[in-house]
Amino acid sequence: MSRVVVGMSGGVDSSVAAWLLKKQGYDVIGVTMQIWQDEDPLEQEENGGCCGLSAVDDARRVAADLDIPYYVMNFKKEFRKDVIDYFVEEYKNGRTPNPCIACNRYVKWEALLKRSLSIGADYIATGHYARIEKLENGRYALRRCAAAVKDQTYALYNLTQEQLSRTLMPVGEYSKEEIRKIAGEIGLNVASKPDSQDICFVPDGDYAAFIEAESGRKSEEGNFVTLDGKVLGRHKGIIHYTVGQRKGLGLALGYPAFVLEIRPETNEVVIGSYEESLTTTLRADRLNFMAVEDITEPIRAFAKIRYNHRGAWCTVERTGKDEITCIFDEPIRAVTPGQAVVLYDGEYVLGGGTIL
Repeated sequence: MSRVVVGMSGGVDSSVAAWLLKKQGYDVIGVTMQIWQDEDPLEQEENGGCCGLSAVDDARRVAADLDIPYYVMNFKKEFRKDVIDYFVEEYKNGRTPNPCIACNRYVKWEALLKRSLSIGADYIATGHYARIEKLENGRYALRRCAAAVKDQTYALYNLTQEQLSRTLMPVGEYSKEEIRKIAGEIGLNVASKPDSQDICFVPDGDYAAFIEAESGRKSEEGNFVTLDGKVLGRHKGIIHYTVGQRKGLGLALGYPAFVLEIRPETNEVVIGSYEESLTTTLRADRLNFMAVEDITEPIRAFAKIRYNHRGAWCTVERTGKDEITCIFDEPIRAVTPGQAVVLYDGEYVLGGGTIL
């Protein structure tokens, strides 16, 4: 019997994932990853997000209902280094990071998989809405989930071949409504629990305040400028802004204004019109290939440049040792440095990288 460690967040998706795997005959162990930092219990309760104290209570109850062993594993150090420190540093450098992608690759997979294999597990599993398939070319790839509206492949594009080969995602064959129905039918108390929102370690959504608290430095004011250098006004500090942003700028220019660029070296935020926010080209590095081993000649792909982007067609080619360039058929808006571009061939993830 194969043993699988299920990452249990206390939510309905991972709870049903554990039940499905047990039903399929796996030896299931439930694990919640302790990632919250050293705070008092009240702060942990408020700030722990998907892995806070209430998550532990819910996951432990579900594990008892399913009659599976359950443990809490400490990953505070990994989460601090690979997610929080990365998040703060990227914002300070004028980029907009995606901490969920970093957490998936380095904490939920790299750290959890290593720990799980060391206790005799064959696989890890999660409640993500995605599917994993081994293709005819021998490579493992993510496939969009059966219910496209909940598809989470974008945030998982950075997983390695080894990680994919050791991962099970049973929820990917279902819709959210079906998962909630299963949870209700088997009597799980989390059946109607709301989905977690926002970044788990910044539950109030005030990224700037979090970054200032973490770095111990207040972000300095600077100039809003046009592309040709004309000063339009003063900004609150570059960590308050992201490329593509329109609201909260405090500028009255007589036309809709957008953040075009953030320049940490001069502490400037570049502002422009909607037309100026459009582009047909992006470059990306920190590449990870999935369905293919590499790109050796130009290919056509469907690309998403952020989680809720509906996607657009482009031509992709290698332009450096760790760089691709995507040329889009139609102009796209808000190409944001630090976010991911994820490339698809039909339902399958070809790979992706970090936008430069």
